[in-house]
Amino acid sequence: MEKNKNIEMITGDPKNAINKLSLPIIASMFLIFANNIIDSIWVAGLGTEPLAALGYITPLFMILVGFGNGLGAGGNSLISRYIGAKSRHSANNAAIHNLILSIIVSLIITIVFLIFLKPLLELMGAETVLNYAMDYGFIIFLCTITLLMPPIVGGAFRAEGDIKRATLPIALAAIINMILDPIFIYTLNLGIKGAALATALGPAISLLLMFYWIFIKKDTYLSYNFKDFHNDYKMYKDILVVGIPASLEQLVLSVLTIFVNYMLTIVSGPIAVAVYTAGWRIVNIGMLPAIGVGTAAISVAGVAYGARKYENLRVTARYAVKIALIASIIVCIILNVFSNQIAFIFSYSEGSAQLEPLISSFLQLMCLFILYVPFGASAGNVFQGVGKGTTSLILTTFREFILVLIFAYLLGFTFNMGEFGIYCGMLLGGGIGSLICYASIELYINKLIRSQNPEV
Repeated sequence: MEKNKNIEMITGDPKNAINKLSLPIIASMFLIFANNIIDSIWVAGLGTEPLAALGYITPLFMILVGFGNGLGAGGNSLISRYIGAKSRHSANNAAIHNLILSIIVSLIITIVFLIFLKPLLELMGAETVLNYAMDYGFIIFLCTITLLMPPIVGGAFRAEGDIKRATLPIALAAIINMILDPIFIYTLNLGIKGAALATALGPAISLLLMFYWIFIKKDTYLSYNFKDFHNDYKMYKDILVVGIPASLEQLVLSVLTIFVNYMLTIVSGPIAVAVYTAGWRIVNIGMLPAIGVGTAAISVAGVAYGARKYENLRVTARYAVKIALIASIIVCIILNVFSNQIAFIFSYSEGSAQLEPLISSFLQLMCLFILYVPFGASAGNVFQGVGKGTTSLILTTFREFILVLIFAYLLGFTFNMGEFGIYCGMLLGGGIGSLICYASIELYINKLIRSQNPEV
């Protein structure tokens, strides 16, 4: 198989590949999450109710993001395995299947969300801010295709080691959103609708840039020439075998957020939801090193698995956890020390000033959650890389939807600890579940190595 420098990098030393792939991913993810934070900051200027409305839409929006990242992981995994097996023709064909599938899924999700948006919001307990939530949500889900496709196409770029093209358009979308937010929300006086429009327009431009590289410039390693396309339903299946479980993982996380919002509404009302919405976005930024390293591990693990280099698979899993944990410790310390300053950016207006001490306390406690993420994220993404998406889903569901939810309910309601108990339960369940996830990937890799070398 003809190689270029990107392919040589991704098929070489796993540690070097993770280092080179993860840093641009983390940078682009930082811009994306910073963009979400800035959304919250500008919307906070409109008052507590619009910010709470954003909190009710966030889990639904993350389901959409999850489908994009999930299918991107599915395409990434399949293409990486073909590259590792030195089958370029199959890798090209898989990339086209990935593109077609992204369009089909985008159309289906648009229809489903537009039909069920209002009932879902009512079910989540958003009646007091329903108009704000509908104004924001309708625009977001009407533009599903522009939000969904960039991470899916980016997954194919990551599979061939072209991390620049995988991350630059997504970063560009975030920057455009940041610029448009104050213009649409305040200058054009569109309010929360303006925030939604800004969120949708940025990815549309990034998608056009990706299509320019693929169909006009045509200088990508993978070929998207439809004359050479051979429809293979097994490829759709192979992408979905990883993509659907990976997407459902985000669904699980979003459903968990819905339940947490509901529990917080019961114990403290919309103010607690607003605090959780703002504070959890900051915690999500703190998770970026682990998530970025884990995302890089999908490609590296897929190549190692396709080449049957199982020792490289072990190196990938362990090294990913190591560097992600070091970065997570540093981030946790920063969030704890500067919690008051960070909280202020969500409480600068008169209508939201009451949130500052509450958000600060939230950050000081929940920054500990970041320390567990390297173990769960790295293990789950390595499972996805080798095509075991269902295993990753089962582990994530057990961790987030069973352990986290059960402990949050027990401490929050059974032990009558209220809002503080809910947060402590999330920490306890997340910690136990993440360690179980990492133990599972170690056992799986050891089994692969023994099957290849019975004497080991």
